[in-house]
Order: sequence, then structure tokens, then C-alpha cells
Amino acid sequence: MERVAQTFTGLLSCGQRFRTQQIDIQMNASNSAEAPQAGEGEASDENEARGNWTGQFDFLLSCIGYAVGLGNVWRFPYLCYKNGGGAFLIPYLIMLGVAALPLFYMEVAFGQFGNLGPVTIWKACPLLKGTGWAMVSISALVSIYYNVIIAWALFYLFASFNSKVPWADCNNYWNDFHCRDLSVNTTNATHNVPGNLRAGFNPNPEACSQDLKTNCTQYQTPSEQYFERVMLGYTSLNGAIKKMSDPIGRPQWHVTLCLLLAWIIIYACLLKGVKTSGKVVYFTATFPYLVLVILLIRGATLEGAKEGIIFYLKPDFSLLLTSEIWSAAAVQIFYSLGVAFGCLTTMSSYNKFRNNCYKDALIVAGINSGTSIFAGFAIFSVIGFMAHKTGLPVAEVTKSGPGLAFVAYPEGLAAMPIAPLWSVLFFIMILTLGVDSQFAMVETVLTACMDEWPWLQENFTKQAIFKSVVCLVMFLLGIPMCCPGGIYYFSMLNDYCAYYNLFVVALVEMLGISYLYGIKNFLNDIQMMLGFRPGPYWIACWLGITPALILFIAIFSLVKYQSPSYNSEPFTIWGEAMCWLMMVGSVLFIPCCGIYEVWRRGGLTAALKETPDWGPPVEAFWLESDKYREKLKQMNTPAKDGVTAGVENQVASTVDPYVTG
Repeated sequence: MERVAQTFTGLLSCGQRFRTQQIDIQMNASNSAEAPQAGEGEASDENEARGNWTGQFDFLLSCIGYAVGLGNVWRFPYLCYKNGGGAFLIPYLIMLGVAALPLFYMEVAFGQFGNLGPVTIWKACPLLKGTGWAMVSISALVSIYYNVIIAWALFYLFASFNSKVPWADCNNYWNDFHCRDLSVNTTNATHNVPGNLRAGFNPNPEACSQDLKTNCTQYQTPSEQYFERVMLGYTSLNGAIKKMSDPIGRPQWHVTLCLLLAWIIIYACLLKGVKTSGKVVYFTATFPYLVLVILLIRGATLEGAKEGIIFYLKPDFSLLLTSEIWSAAAVQIFYSLGVAFGCLTTMSSYNKFRNNCYKDALIVAGINSGTSIFAGFAIFSVIGFMAHKTGLPVAEVTKSGPGLAFVAYPEGLAAMPIAPLWSVLFFIMILTLGVDSQFAMVETVLTACMDEWPWLQENFTKQAIFKSVVCLVMFLLGIPMCCPGGIYYFSMLNDYCAYYNLFVVALVEMLGISYLYGIKNFLNDIQMMLGFRPGPYWIACWLGITPALILFIAIFSLVKYQSPSYNSEPFTIWGEAMCWLMMVGSVLFIPCCGIYEVWRRGGLTAALKETPDWGPPVEAFWLESDKYREKLKQMNTPAKDGVTAGVENQVASTVDPYVTG
């Protein structure tokens, strides 16, 4: 019996040695023959479970469309003139290089390596899984109000298909004596409001100003009254203004239907995932540039355009010595590139493993900043024309945010010959700029959920139902912003759902990858993908420079905090509390999920350690790294203890088919 036992033990030992040799032989053969090479398989998917972009330009244009959004058109030009004109470009470009671009590159590389959404990607460090959920919650909140802007653009687009745009003058049923068309000068004994033939006699025709606050009239432009009275319903036809403490009112049917249409468009484009949206962006990401060129050419031929452009770029270098200009530049480029929303991780997760994400990051950042500067010329040429026509200083006709896109710029377009044509082009541009960013944010929410719960993407029917439910819920949550008092809720989301919380998430993400996952591991992963390691500049930014700047932005913004308001009307106490609840609520995902992961995995050490199945999306690529090759060997070696056997066997089930052939 003893001899039989020895013989049996010897056979097992030989079998184990043969098994190990077989694994090594298959690894070497697969490494040379089966690993997809750069540029191969453009038409096929490397990751068959999740899919990939059909072509390289799908991802590049999607990133450009996401980064180049409404802020490039309605925020950057305003910040530029307000913060020293051309001098603002100096801190802006510096902050691009040391704050936003390093984080952009890190997110894109991280997502491409793991081929996972912003939540599941934290298999690299389960303790920080809540960072992904924080990103998803921010993107979800932004998606709710962002589609309201798209609905506004649709409403204005439909209204522009007319012989005359409806905000061209004050001779409409919604206008009163507060409306004043400054481009027209008509006064007589019974009519003393310039440009308003419906107003009747105004006993106080003098316009209010900083010096004159009584016995005067606070005039509005035709476009301003159209925006507030017709589109928003914020101001009633008798001039009563909604306050936040007032009842919100009933949804306005015209805005609600446009919001429904906006969500139908988003759903249709995302129904088949990146295969559909990756083709839509070929139009939506490029068309705005065509419109900007057309508007710039048209604007440059108008009287006053030169003054507007000079006002936009005239440098004031003395402001470089103030902290405000550096903070404004950092915040603008941070938001403009769209870091820490989870969208970059999501989009790059559909890349093929060999895609040169380093080059893509540089291209997207360059195009994004160039578009912001270029858009300023197109915007301020028309603003200069408007100032010339009304006789007002450029500063008095310039606005930021929705006020520029739906009040100031339409006012300038209305004064042009063939105004409906320019209006149609402009609002199609606003629509396409918004839709691209919306694609990315909604896709982030969808991808995160489907990666966490794979049964949601088992077949097309389940995917379609899940996506329709998400879009329907977001549509319903957006309806309050279609009410007369909804502008307060819009301002609440627009200003605070992605503010201090975004800085915290970005800081945790960068420190987590650099120090908890490990900068050495991250650099090795990039070398494995791209064939080269990032240089000392990127390492210095990731380890210290960029986190320090993010912390500076967050602290400076907190010091400059002001209670929220809209149109000088302060929010109620509960309104301000809701703003803080949104910001704190998303950040709370980080500690709460971290505590859960520590409990679930039996300790802090286990929660800090990457999971056994963390690695490239295609098993063939594991063989190119000593680290991941060793993980494969371990997953094909019988577990030595019962505690880890379940995990190793579960992971091995996804790897065994490849190893055994």
C-alpha cells in the first residue's frame, strides 16, 4: 500500500509539472500569436461582452463633442473680457497644462486599461468604489437640468422658423411698457417708450441706473421679455415675478413637450450604445464649427464688430497679480474639459487596448481650448454690433450663461438682415453642443449600472427597457423646471450640483490612483498599453502639482462662497439647504461605500488590494506583463486555503477557457 501511495503521489507531481509547463507554453504562444496588435481589427470588437467603438475617430469626436460644450460659447468669452481680456489666456493655458490636462490624461488611460465604467473600474482599489458612484450621481444630476437647456434650444429653434423672430420688437401681446427696443427711437405725447408701440404712456420714462433708482423704469429688451414671459413663464404677462417661496405653478406645455422630445432624441441615440452615438457625433461634434465660422464671417462684416472684439481681447496685465484671475482660469478649464464626471472613464472604456489615448488627450485639450478662444470672436463680433446699434457700452449688453445664449445673442441676431436664418443656425449649434455632452453624461449612468449588474445587458431587450426607464425617470425629474417657478430649481442644479463636490471627487480620484493603487502600477499599465511610460512632467503633476491646485481651487471657491440667488432674488433657506445637500450627498458615497467594502472584504488591507480579476479586458494582454502573467498562473493553481478558493475559482472560470485552449 505504501508503494502504491508513493506511485500515486509521483503521478500527481508529474501531472502538476506538466500542467505548469502547458500553461507556460500556451502563454508564450498566445503572447506572440493571439494578442491583438495596434491598428488591428478595426471592424471587430476586442471586448465582445461590452463592445468597442467602431473606429478610432468615434472616440475622438465623442470626447471633443463632450468637452466642447455650452460653456465654451456662453461662459469662456465672458470670463475672458471680465478677467483682463487677452491677459486671461496666460493663466488659462497654464492651468490647462498643470491642472486639467493631467487629470484628463489619467482618467482616459485608467478607463481604457480596465475597459470598465467609473464604478467597476475601482476593482483596482475597491476602497474607493464610492468615488465612482459619486461621479455617477453628479453626472445624473447634471443630465437632468442639461436636457432642459436642450429643450429651450428646441423651443427657440422652432420659434425661429418664421418670417420674423418673435423677440425682434416690443409689439407683441406679452410686452408691456418695461419693454424697450433700443434700436428704435419713437416717442410722442402719448407714447414715450422708445420702440414700443403697445406700451401707452409711461409716467416715468427715465431708465433706472445705479444713480437713479426711484421715479424710473427698469427696462427690458424684447428678447429678455420673450425669455422670461413666454419661454420660462417666470414673469407673468402683468409683470408679476415668481419668487422661490411662491408656488411653482403648472408645467408649461410647450417647454414640457420640448423636454420630452429632447429625451426621445437622447434615448434613440443611446439605444444601441456607442455603436449609435459614435456615429451621431460625426455630425453633432463638427457642425458647431461650421456655424461658428459662418457667424464669425457674418459678424465681422457688421458695424461695431471691431469694437466688440477689441473689448474681448484687450489685455489688462495688472490683473495677473490678483488671485481671482488664476482661480477663474482654473475653474473654467476644469469644467470645460469635463474631468471628474466619470464621462471620460466611460468613453475611454470602449476603446481598444492599443488606442493611443495620450495623443487623444492632447488633441482634445487643444481643440477644446482653441474652440473657446475662437467662439469668443464669433460671439463678441455680434455683441459689438448690438452695442453699436443701441448706443450702449459693450459691457452693458454682455451676459454670461443662459442669458447670453437666450437673451443677448438672440437680440443681436434679431437686428441682422434675414434674422430667422441666423437664428436657426445659432440654435442648431446650441442644440448640437448640448446633445454631445448629454450623450456622455447619460451613457456614464447607463454604463456604470450595466457594468455593476451585468444582467441588465444580457440582451438587447433588457438594455432597451433599462435605458428607457432611466430616460423616463430623468424626464419626470426635469418637469419641475418647466414650470413658471422652475428657473430657481434650474439655477440650483446649474450652480451647485457639480461645484465643491466635483473638486473633492477629483482630488480623491487622483490621490487614489497615484498613492493607493500606486503610481508604479499605473505607469506600468500605461506602458503595457502604449509601449512607453509617461515622463517626469506627468508623474510630478499626478503626485503633487495637480492635487495641490485642485485643493487651492476648492478652498478659494469656498472662501468666495455667496448665498445662491437668481436675478437678484435670494433663495429660501430650504433652497440653499438643497444646494448643500446635493453637494454633500454625492461626496458621501466615498466614505459610505469605503466602509462597506472594508466590511465586505474583511478588513482595510483587503479593501485596498486590487481584485484578482483586475487587468486588461482581453486575456491575451495579460501575458505581456510579468504581474498579470503571474496572476494567471495563480488563478490556475489550486487554492491553498478555503477562504480564498471561492474568489480564485470564480476568477479562474473567466480565464480557464483561454489557458486550456
